[in-house]
Amino acid sequence: MVVDTYQKNENKKYKNLIPSRECILFFLKQHKNSINQKEIEKKFNIHHPMSKKALRRRLKAMERDKQIICTYSQDYIILDNLNLVKGKVIGHRNGYGFLRTETLKEDLWLSIEQMKLCIHGDIILAHVIKSEKKGRSLAKVLKILKPNNILIVGRYYIEKKSKFVVPNDNRFNFKIFILSSILTNKIAIGSIVTVKLNKHFLNKKNKIKGTIVEVLGGKEMQTNLATEIAIRTHNIPYIWSKEIKDELHAINDRIDEKEFNIRIDLRHLPFFTIDEEDACDFDDAVFCNKKKSEEGWNLLVAISDVSYFVKPNTFLDKEALKRGNSVYFPSLVVPMLPEKISVNLCSLKPYVERLCLICEMSLSNQGELIKYKHYEAIICSQGRFTYDEIFKIWNGDIELCVKYNKLLKHIKNLSSLQRILKKNNISKKGIYFENIETKFILDSNFKIRSIYQHIRNDAHKFIESCMILANIASAKFIQKYQYPVLFRNHDRPAKDSIVNFRIILKELGLCLPGGEIPESFYYSNFLKEIKNRPDYEMIQIMLLRSMKQAVYAPENHGHFGLSLSSYIHFTSPIRRYPDLLLHRVIKKILFTLDKNKKEFKKNSDYALNLNYIINNIKKIGIHCSMTERRADEANRDVTDWLKCDFMKKKIGNIFTGVISNITSFGFFVRLNKYFIDGLVRIESLIDDYYYFDSIGLKFIGKSTKNIFRLGDTLKVKVISVNLDQRKIELSLCI
Repeated sequence: MVVDTYQKNENKKYKNLIPSRECILFFLKQHKNSINQKEIEKKFNIHHPMSKKALRRRLKAMERDKQIICTYSQDYIILDNLNLVKGKVIGHRNGYGFLRTETLKEDLWLSIEQMKLCIHGDIILAHVIKSEKKGRSLAKVLKILKPNNILIVGRYYIEKKSKFVVPNDNRFNFKIFILSSILTNKIAIGSIVTVKLNKHFLNKKNKIKGTIVEVLGGKEMQTNLATEIAIRTHNIPYIWSKEIKDELHAINDRIDEKEFNIRIDLRHLPFFTIDEEDACDFDDAVFCNKKKSEEGWNLLVAISDVSYFVKPNTFLDKEALKRGNSVYFPSLVVPMLPEKISVNLCSLKPYVERLCLICEMSLSNQGELIKYKHYEAIICSQGRFTYDEIFKIWNGDIELCVKYNKLLKHIKNLSSLQRILKKNNISKKGIYFENIETKFILDSNFKIRSIYQHIRNDAHKFIESCMILANIASAKFIQKYQYPVLFRNHDRPAKDSIVNFRIILKELGLCLPGGEIPESFYYSNFLKEIKNRPDYEMIQIMLLRSMKQAVYAPENHGHFGLSLSSYIHFTSPIRRYPDLLLHRVIKKILFTLDKNKKEFKKNSDYALNLNYIINNIKKIGIHCSMTERRADEANRDVTDWLKCDFMKKKIGNIFTGVISNITSFGFFVRLNKYFIDGLVRIESLIDDYYYFDSIGLKFIGKSTKNIFRLGDTLKVKVISVNLDQRKIELSLCI
């Protein structure tokens, strides 16, 4: 395009008439609220259309250079504004929402009107507004920084020729109007579908529109369909790309002969894998023996060498990081790594040679960790045992003792070491919970046939102790060399959580000593003292709720629950990405220390360039912490659906239960027979008007003075089950 000299001079003239960037920034700093272009024009006496155009260009350039932010309403604001926050939108089924930030202690309130400008899961920039009502701070949506682009799962309906989907997740409190396509003409009303939103809406009057991309199933819900919904609702990656399949095809099933020359050969030692009956992958094996020349024990924990097969920066590696961890559902597993690796090449199957990373530990007769070393090895497992089998052998089961007669000596070695570790906990001051898991027995359709409580036996606790010891030794090893890794941090509880927990205990006539912030051993001693109480499990759950979640981070903050100054995950590289990272770093250190290996593997993963880890380690930690929570939430969705499906057949039945939680709208009762929670709504109690004591967590009858508090035993009737919302409602039997 040819521009004449006159036009160039005119543009330059009007550009010179507008304020500089510094002047605009100074003006915006004087205002707490956002300012539109007209107000800027008024301030600087800009009237000519060409000057306004030049100003608009300057503002866009300032936005591009991240000096200012342009909001959805085309207002401008500077990032230095103290009332600006960045956070994640948490939707609520009633239409309003909250903004969760990393900087503020409490979530900000998002009104129904503000929630029309964003959706659950969006990362937004917001303006904090102090409200006179209830002293609650409000958030005003300014800009969507990162839209929630996940596919939304819901039911498909047609009403007055209008096609729409109602999301399954009630935090998306809106209808999605469907754009017509060939696919929509074939979908039955009430089908479960996944929808891709057409675009992010930034106008309160806009209808939310989307396109159906997949039909998951019909009206009838089954366990597999509930699982498919959870996978998509929580955005869990589940498809292997062509590039990954190509990389898998290139991996040799046979171990390279060079590995036998540079690894320590432990094929003569009887390692065992000990797992649950339904375990899918076997990535750890143990062996121990009594020291001959001195007192104490040798304990070897062998972990599958996943890093040998999954190289840094490959498609396999990138997908493993994206997934973060394996996700276990009642009817299937979404693995972090493809089955060729997780179930075949890296699974420590009996009588098959496998590459491992060993943590060898020397323990005292009291089970204390004296010294340790890590090295690469080849092992050949001599047996795959379940926890129950080992426990029965330890307790003299004749049939199993005869069956495993040749291995009996080594199994009894494990028993001897177990007694020592049981008597002298690895972390004597740590908090040890008596975990009683609720287990389902599923039928051929993956629906619950029966429910029972699975109590962890001494074999469970022994393997757990072995893994914790290996994690402790690995943390000590890695701290010597200052390489970037992800520590497993568990911070001490917040003061408010401790205060609230103590209020609950006071109602139960109990006391947690230890001052404002009790150390771990106070919790540990407290649990030992109440072990024989009938409400022990309920109190343990309340204690767990008062704790913070453990997270992955490059900075070491220690592990409060285990009362350890440092802790790291070493033992599950098949199903956790932080463990895989740690293995690579340990091998890098071993390679650096052992110069003889260099002539064998000059161009291998031993010469791992750690720059990509160093530069991204914090982001990786945040991501892996998120994927862990994501897996828990997805699994909970499916198990809650299974429980509701099971209880659907129990409507009208009467059960005995214990109040397990209390909220302002009612209390939850855990049924003793099935260990399932249902809600008794407070409005269903018609014998009196009950008011909620939020401090004492109880309901008190105004006239009768009847009290409903945590731990109370009640008789209740199942009155309704909502499968879509995963809710069971109960009524009190008086």
